[in-house]
Amino acid sequence: MKQWLCVLLTLLCVSLLSPGAQADMPLNMTQGVTEISGKVYHLHMIILYICCAIGLVVFGVMIYAMINHRKSKGAVASQFHESTKVEIAWTLIPFLILILMAIPATKTLIAMEDPSDADLTVKITGSQWKWHYSYFGEDIDFFSILATPRSQIEGQEAKGEHYLLEVDKPLVLPINRKVRFLMTSDDVIHSWWVPAFAVKKDANPGFINEAWTRVDKPGIYRGQCAELCGKDHGFMPIVVKVLAEDEFDAWMAEQKQAAATAAEEAQAALSETMSHDEAMALGEQIYMARCAACHQPNGAGLQGVFPALKGSAIAIGPIAAHLDIVIHGKTGTAMQAFGKQITAKELAAVVTYERNAWGNNTGDTVQAADVNNHGQ
Repeated sequence: MKQWLCVLLTLLCVSLLSPGAQADMPLNMTQGVTEISGKVYHLHMIILYICCAIGLVVFGVMIYAMINHRKSKGAVASQFHESTKVEIAWTLIPFLILILMAIPATKTLIAMEDPSDADLTVKITGSQWKWHYSYFGEDIDFFSILATPRSQIEGQEAKGEHYLLEVDKPLVLPINRKVRFLMTSDDVIHSWWVPAFAVKKDANPGFINEAWTRVDKPGIYRGQCAELCGKDHGFMPIVVKVLAEDEFDAWMAEQKQAAATAAEEAQAALSETMSHDEAMALGEQIYMARCAACHQPNGAGLQGVFPALKGSAIAIGPIAAHLDIVIHGKTGTAMQAFGKQITAKELAAVVTYERNAWGNNTGDTVQAADVNNHGQ
């Protein structure tokens, strides 16, 4: 009996906790940093209160009945059949409880699904295993990939503070502006999830899903792909950097300038000649960041899933065929088209690396001009 009383008192204490104490509970839902996330949190607490109250009533009646109507006290069970009053009560009471739960839930869901009147629209495209962000009307787009070093993943050094939750280029958003997200996928189903925003939406190939947020507090917020999307599902983090409005406007101007500079550098690279060593060094860097997840750092691939590059017909065969598959990808497989993801110089370097690493040793050095000529 004492154990049951302790359980009931614990449930009662949880249900009566102050909002501040609730937010500090390590296993409780977090309030987030947006108006919608706050609404979701309060809805969660309302449902928790209702569940606790139902639990207290049900278990309280059960325990009372077991203590006061047990056989050892001489209690005799009543004999009765259908009771209209009981039938009405246990039908009507749950119905009213569900209505009470549905009203705030419906209001919150309607608010979550209203991306109208957005100040900024960002297209989010998932692919194995990276995110592509494109700012509508701003001519700014980039890929965001995992930045955790392979040495940490393979256990060769201590894991960092944000292990598997760090990227090379975060999504950047402003505070106090409504941001509309359009989500899709290039291959399989992904799910863009940032708990602090209360945004979790599937990215389906061939479809566009919508979501939105308005962040009130600058900072860095982290999330992950929440859909089992393949071998490296756990290596597809999301990082959002939220800036003050003037800082965001300055960042936008910097990105446009950087894009113009990158275009000039890419054009200049077409007339440059990389040394073999330079191409190998750059190629290894690109390979480890973008190719090693599938083909493995040692080029051995995964049998039956991702083909090996070590000694493969592609890596030691004609350069044109190698360039074609790297630039255009391969339909029906996980091999993506990298022609628009990285520059001609980077493409040339990674092809050079693949043709000379792991004992392939073809001696070939591919140049940016070769990539450009192949794409024409």
